[in-house]
Amino acid sequence: MERTLLILKPDCLQRRLTGRILQRFEDKGLVLAGMKLMQISTDLAERHYAPHKGKPFYPGLIDYITSGPVVVMVLAGQRAIDISRTLMGKTFGYEAQPGTIRGDFGASRTFNLIHGSDSPETAATEIALYFNDDELLDYAPVGSEWVFQPGEE
Repeated sequence: MERTLLILKPDCLQRRLTGRILQRFEDKGLVLAGMKLMQISTDLAERHYAPHKGKPFYPGLIDYITSGPVVVMVLAGQRAIDISRTLMGKTFGYEAQPGTIRGDFGASRTFNLIHGSDSPETAATEIALYFNDDELLDYAPVGSEWVFQPGEE
């Protein structure tokens, strides 16, 4: 099973959308492998956003992600990264399609509610920033055989 890291950002928590957004991923069939409520430190934010260091928007990213509590989670399932990115929608809420998380709840360039890994390599790196191996679980919920066809990629 593929894993991806999602972060429900400070605006998501402030707007009390956590449950509604998590529900969309569970409804799609992805499995929660780990979850934490936390405040991201500046050091951790800088490591997370290291690929963007030096870009004009970098300081704003650090300020935003450290401005309040977040929910960090790992979801698992076949094509978890592609599924998650489709559910999230385009980065800027005003460009995102209705029916996506950002399309339904977002209107800002900055306050975009959620982060999701963009590739298996990025997911592995990001998951390791937030979780130890012993904090992640592998299990198959009852009925999961009706969500993903075994062997289907």
